[in-house]
Amino acid sequence: MKRRAFIQQSSLGVIGSMFLPGFLQGMDNYDLVKGFRRLIVIQLSGGNDGLNTVVPIEDDNYYRLRPSIAIKKEESLKINDLLALNPALVGLHELYKEGYVSVINNVGYPNPDRSHFRSMDIWHTAVDSHRYSKTGWLGRYLDSYCDSGHAALEIDKSLSLSLRGELRTGLAVTNSNTLRRTMKNPYFNDLVTASSTADLDEDNQGYLYKTLIQTSQSADYLAETHTVKESPGEFPVTPLGKKLSTVSQFIRSGFDTQVYYVSHNGFDSHVGQRNKQDRLLGQYGSALQSLVQSLEKSGDMENTLIMTFSEFGRRVKENGSRGTDHGKANCLFLIGKDMNKAGVYNTGPNLSALDDGDLTYSIDFRNVYWDIISEWFGKDPSQLISQRFDSLGII
Repeated sequence: MKRRAFIQQSSLGVIGSMFLPGFLQGMDNYDLVKGFRRLIVIQLSGGNDGLNTVVPIEDDNYYRLRPSIAIKKEESLKINDLLALNPALVGLHELYKEGYVSVINNVGYPNPDRSHFRSMDIWHTAVDSHRYSKTGWLGRYLDSYCDSGHAALEIDKSLSLSLRGELRTGLAVTNSNTLRRTMKNPYFNDLVTASSTADLDEDNQGYLYKTLIQTSQSADYLAETHTVKESPGEFPVTPLGKKLSTVSQFIRSGFDTQVYYVSHNGFDSHVGQRNKQDRLLGQYGSALQSLVQSLEKSGDMENTLIMTFSEFGRRVKENGSRGTDHGKANCLFLIGKDMNKAGVYNTGPNLSALDDGDLTYSIDFRNVYWDIISEWFGKDPSQLISQRFDSLGII
């Protein structure tokens, strides 16, 4: 039986999909000193409405098509003559004014899908929309360039497809002690301590034993290295605030982790969008600002890049329930220090030239991934991304 099939069919494979990395040990030629670079991905799950996030305040079509939910020009947070941020995004607006934020408009992909699950799979795998993949773009990065059991951490109870590789995968944790307690469970501990050389040499069983052993080692590393605690009040007490507080603590504890992944849920706004989206965006902006401020204080922001995306945008015209339905293109944020092109990267959406009522994409999201791998991490993305792209020149 092939290793992958064996894992998928075994009970330990189910556990492994949530908690276990592959054979990862070290950092593949990265110095664990000043200059070590990391990526934080913030996923706005549910399909965040980009038009009410980055608002085309001078476009009459926007106000005509959204008579109930449009954001008034006078209440928005202006970022240039034509565009403004949602008024709830005070934290992001402050970061924008300080030069940390690049706003990329009209991001999408060819032949888009309006299904939450399928579109998220496409964003996670970075393959053409008619293809399917069992590995994610960051999972393939782990396969090619990383060998540490904690090279990628998702702050959650389960692991996204984005972090799953062929041989290696990320590690899902909620805090540094929970995983250690799980691995010290007598059941796991007996498996780890009882493994023999013969066990480790056998293909399928050996794969699981090695995975368990190295997960246990990673659990010890995370618990023992995590020495920094957040001061009360530094991060908002929201689900996202707690997740980004954990990311900040891990980074400032000196973890040699390259990728952190968090999700901010609830953006499927078919009904009563304004209150719901504004609340979630307010939580995002506040938690993001706290994260950047925390990493600036510790000197870690210089080597940190943050990307925020959602699986799709919303229809341009509001529906009959003061909400919006699933759409296509959307905005994307890159947040970092001393980027080449901070500010508004490209023009906002053209509401006079819609694609069957949807925004038309002009930038393929895989181009952003390509630049993160090639220009931020300094690695070759040609085997990780399904198409080749020229640099956007942002990072």
